[in-house]
Amino acid sequence: MTTLAISPDFTTPSAALAAAAALYLAVGEPLVGRRMYASLGRRRETQPGALVRYFRFTLGFWVLAAGLFGVVYACSPGIAAADLGLAGPTGTTGLGVGIAVLLGVVLGAHRLRGAARDGKHVPGLDEIAALLSRTRQERRYAAAVAVTDALCSELLYRGLLLAFGVGVLGLNLYVAAALALLIYAGAGLYQGRGGIAVFAAFGAVCTALYLSSGSLLLPVLAHAALSLRDLVYVPTVMKGRIA
Repeated sequence: MTTLAISPDFTTPSAALAAAAALYLAVGEPLVGRRMYASLGRRRETQPGALVRYFRFTLGFWVLAAGLFGVVYACSPGIAAADLGLAGPTGTTGLGVGIAVLLGVVLGAHRLRGAARDGKHVPGLDEIAALLSRTRQERRYAAAVAVTDALCSELLYRGLLLAFGVGVLGLNLYVAAALALLIYAGAGLYQGRGGIAVFAAFGAVCTALYLSSGSLLLPVLAHAALSLRDLVYVPTVMKGRIA
């Protein structure tokens, strides 16, 4: 049962900014992300600093995105913090599901790390091979990106898009959530069709956590745990990593 009840009242400027953000996330991000990742894949073996530059750009993008989120909130006195998911979790259902998801990620990370150490195939890593760290500097940037991406993408894809769907488009909460999930799935285009499916599945989990807890805290924690697993924890023990 959902504990999320939002009624955001956007001003005209904040609605325009949120609409621009939604348009970019729906159309621009899948295309830009796919092009950037393809470019990184071509340069990864010949340019030692390619991944660090990619990570720096990603961090800069998320800082700007977080700034836009803050401007939308500041420009709309009729939007409460809870309308954007900026509240503590309520109810036991969401908390229980959140704990189960985090435990699943942690246990899965340990199993995948063991497989990587033994030289076995680790599902999902081939699709993000260009993002896997090989040096300590890359690892530090990977950790920063994992946490920043988790926080900022949940603020935008879950917090802002749901509020925009309800407050500006007048959609039912569940319809707004489904639309936001569809947009989020598109962000996985850089990994191909499989990536879209993975983003859709994980996005559904994060959406369920948000709807059931009324807070973005659990989705952010789950997202950060998964990203740290894939970008930092598992690749560290792979052969040829972390010089």
